[in-house]
Amino acid sequence: MTSTRSGRSAASLLCVLLGVIALAGCTVPEPSPSTTASATATATEEPFADAPELVPDGTADDNLPFFAEIVAQVWNGPDQASGRAYIDALTAAGFDKAAMEVTADESTVGNAAESIQFSVRWGDECLVGQVGPATGAPVSVVLPGLPDGGCMLGQTRPIDW
Repeated sequence: MTSTRSGRSAASLLCVLLGVIALAGCTVPEPSPSTTASATATATEEPFADAPELVPDGTADDNLPFFAEIVAQVWNGPDQASGRAYIDALTAAGFDKAAMEVTADESTVGNAAESIQFSVRWGDECLVGQVGPATGAPVSVVLPGLPDGGCMLGQTRPIDW
C-alpha cells in the first residue's frame, strides 16, 4: 500500500498546483505513524480487520486512509492515467460523485497530462488526489475547501457520466 502522505515535497507540489496557497494557505500534515498487521491471525479474527473503510459521519481526515487506498488500487491497475477510473472507483466505494472534481487526462494539444488531480468535497475540506508521471507515486491529502464550494482552482472537466 502506498503511503497516504507520500512525502512533504509531493504534497507541497500538490498545494502549489491547486493554487490553494493563494486563497486559503496550505499546511502539509506530518506523516502519521503507520500501523502493521499482526503476523498471525487466530480463527476468530477477520484477516482485513484493519482495512480502511468509509466513515460517513467522520471528518475528511478520518476518510483519508480509505480515499488513499482507493487511489492506490486504481494506480496499481490498468487505468492509472484515467481520471474517470478514479472517479468511478471513488463513487463505487461510496463517495458522493456530485461532490467530486477531476482535471483532464490530456493537455490542450492532446498529450497525456503530466498529472491528474481529483477531489471529493467533505464538509469544509477536500480529499485531494494527484497521480501521474510528474508525481511518481500517488499523493492523497486533505486540503481546505475553496470559498466557492469547490476544491480545485482552474479548469476541471464535467463529470457527466
